[in-house]
Amino acid sequence: MTVLQSAGRLLTGGGPRRDWLTGYLFASPFILGFLIFIAYPMLHSAWLIMFEWDPLREPEFAGFSNILKMLEDPKVNKSLFNSFFYTVIAVPVQLCISFTLALALSQPLWFRDYYRAAFYLPIIVPLVASAVVWQRVFHPEFGILNEALGWFGVDPIRWLFEPQLAKPAFIFMSFWAIGRQMVIFIAGLGNIPESLKEAASLDGANAFGRLRTVVLPLMTPLIFYNMVIATVNSFQTFIPAMIMTEGGPSDATLFVVLNIYRNAFQYGRMGYASTLAWELFLIIVGFTIMQFVISRRWVYYEEGGN
Repeated sequence: MTVLQSAGRLLTGGGPRRDWLTGYLFASPFILGFLIFIAYPMLHSAWLIMFEWDPLREPEFAGFSNILKMLEDPKVNKSLFNSFFYTVIAVPVQLCISFTLALALSQPLWFRDYYRAAFYLPIIVPLVASAVVWQRVFHPEFGILNEALGWFGVDPIRWLFEPQLAKPAFIFMSFWAIGRQMVIFIAGLGNIPESLKEAASLDGANAFGRLRTVVLPLMTPLIFYNMVIATVNSFQTFIPAMIMTEGGPSDATLFVVLNIYRNAFQYGRMGYASTLAWELFLIIVGFTIMQFVISRRWVYYEEGGN
């Protein structure tokens, strides 16, 4: 009896075994994809931490030398600072702008759907194309941004060529892709019962009062969700820095993932790059856990929450 015939008999039969096999059969594409493309590479990279490996040679056992080197490497600290600075500044401002847009586009406006589509459109633009466009926007001589500032008498600014301005330029560029957060906020605002707002109005609350006492508490789960996702994405910034500045000037945009890429594929230090990757993984997990712990104090859940 072939394997297919056996599986066919199990599927056509009844009982818990059929339900078990059917469930795993439909889940098998995800399970196999997870094991092959996520679990195995993660375990292999954890194994590589203890080795020095150039892809052209056999791995050589190195003990804890990669970890010690990571602790002493100044570029590691520089990349961590850059990613931390970018995340701490960009994420709160992204949330404020996207929430404000969601509030505005939840009102009965003319062409409201077109505005929503326009703000969401940058999300579907490939990151490489966006990086090329923004590289042109920030050009010191022919950039659109400097041309607009010139209307107000501002001299051309070397956005991507000055270490003090490169990270603010990347933060400004990140506002281009707030459409996903905005759509989530719009969905949440649409689910707030009008009866609660009317009750607050009867109690004497004005528009700001309704926003503070009704809208914001009910929106805190979505604010928390967007904050966690935006934090994870910000720590993994890579493509804009790789295309627009290659980590410069003076490593001002050398983010963690770009540093990992350099060590792995430019310098051939796979073991050391794996060590840096696991460091980033632990940092992101730590930030996420911290956010979940702090969320108990300010996130409101209608059922069983704070």
